[in-house]
Amino acid sequence: MQQNIILDIKGMTCASCVARVEKALLKVPSVDAASVNLATEKAQIRTMDGGLVGDIQQTLIQAIEKSGYEASVVDHQHQAPVKKKIFDLHGTAALVMAIFLSAPLILPMLLMPWGVHVMLPAVAQFLLATPVQFVLGSRFYVAGFKGLMSGSGNMDLLVAIGTSAAYGLSLYQWQRSNWGNPHELYFESAAVVITLVMLGKWLEKRAKQETTEAITALQTLWPESAKLISSKKIDLNTTYQEVPIAQIIPGDWVMVLPGERIPVDGVVLEGRSELDESMLTGETQLILKAVHSKVTGGSMNGSGRLLILAEGVGEESTLAKMIRLVEDAQALKAPIQRLVDQVSSWFVPAVVLIAIGNFLFSFFYLGHLETAVLHSVAILVIACPCALGLATPAAIMAGTGAAAKYGILIKDAQALELAHRVNIVAFDKTGTLTIGHPRVLGLHALDGYQESDLVSMAYGLQMGSEHPLAKAMIYFSVEKKIEPVALLISKLHCFAH
Repeated sequence: MQQNIILDIKGMTCASCVARVEKALLKVPSVDAASVNLATEKAQIRTMDGGLVGDIQQTLIQAIEKSGYEASVVDHQHQAPVKKKIFDLHGTAALVMAIFLSAPLILPMLLMPWGVHVMLPAVAQFLLATPVQFVLGSRFYVAGFKGLMSGSGNMDLLVAIGTSAAYGLSLYQWQRSNWGNPHELYFESAAVVITLVMLGKWLEKRAKQETTEAITALQTLWPESAKLISSKKIDLNTTYQEVPIAQIIPGDWVMVLPGERIPVDGVVLEGRSELDESMLTGETQLILKAVHSKVTGGSMNGSGRLLILAEGVGEESTLAKMIRLVEDAQALKAPIQRLVDQVSSWFVPAVVLIAIGNFLFSFFYLGHLETAVLHSVAILVIACPCALGLATPAAIMAGTGAAAKYGILIKDAQALELAHRVNIVAFDKTGTLTIGHPRVLGLHALDGYQESDLVSMAYGLQMGSEHPLAKAMIYFSVEKKIEPVALLISKLHCFAH
């Protein structure tokens, strides 16, 4: 029996990491196919084993952890709270500290064009660079070591080797000068390279967060709770209980009051109301719902009270399937990305071999140790393949995320890649091209009435109403800065009695 499993992966830094995780997953006997996305930090695995899902997930997680990364099961309904670390080496505070320590090291270089030639004492450079190299930069040593132990290199290994060589050469030059103040120190190179790579990682993390806003916006359409009716008999004494939406199961009776979001997919048992389903269809026109009508979770109820028989809840609801569609489109690889991953898997070993060859040539042919080390460090650091492995998945995330924000769901990454060939887009009806809710564009007063008076009266009449057309009138009045006729409602109330 075929099963599709999605796992969260933590600790990947480049395309080489992606290749290593995929290789580890494909070694599991039951795995038929595996696709790992660096930008979303997720793995999609298709298995052909009929065993228990929990056992298969645990086997896959163990395989990933053995390759040097962290893995967990994706759970949309019960997301575990993120544990805050005392000091996060991947956070903003670590980046600010790295910049603060590196700035004095690079400041003399920035002053040189203005004729100011100053240099920090060697001991000051050592004290500033050391915490950057071995405390803030420890993340690169850990990740690089894990990659090395799993039999392949990654970007972190290049950074760790390159900056360690620059740092070690500085110590060597300092010791040769009898711990004086030689000019040939490269503490600033090691510290600044680590700081810049940390800055790149921080910007990358921010970009990932922004591109997942579309999924977050869809998830907010789910109300946090639902009004559960325990009794299957409706009368004047019927009461409901407010429960978390995760506790609703198919067959439950749910009450939805005017102005609330529908918590589940289901069928109307009692009531009559208009529903705003623009989140699903894009149509601004309200859809009338009565007994036996189907309703979709996430849509907005209008002015009537509805009693709904729950059918699709949680992961089986239409809204959950929409979220999975967006996530799948962001996680799947475009055809060109697979080619990039194949190149990246050989990239790090090739760069290391080139750096070693350059060092041997420069040292034995040119006979200068310092030049040989500096050239090799430059090759190791500049050749980091992060952009190679991140550019395509980041572009896919940005494209699918921006589209989902405007209600456009993209089937998969291949469809997005082929979209540039589209010359004509045909829409079957104008309703799909609207903003998703009614809006008053203009008002014309007749029979000598003033426009402001009519708007003020309409505002007063519509106050407190949850009907979408009433909300459109209220928004129009606020936009025109017209106050409502507050006494109108009370006068009409008295007249009715």
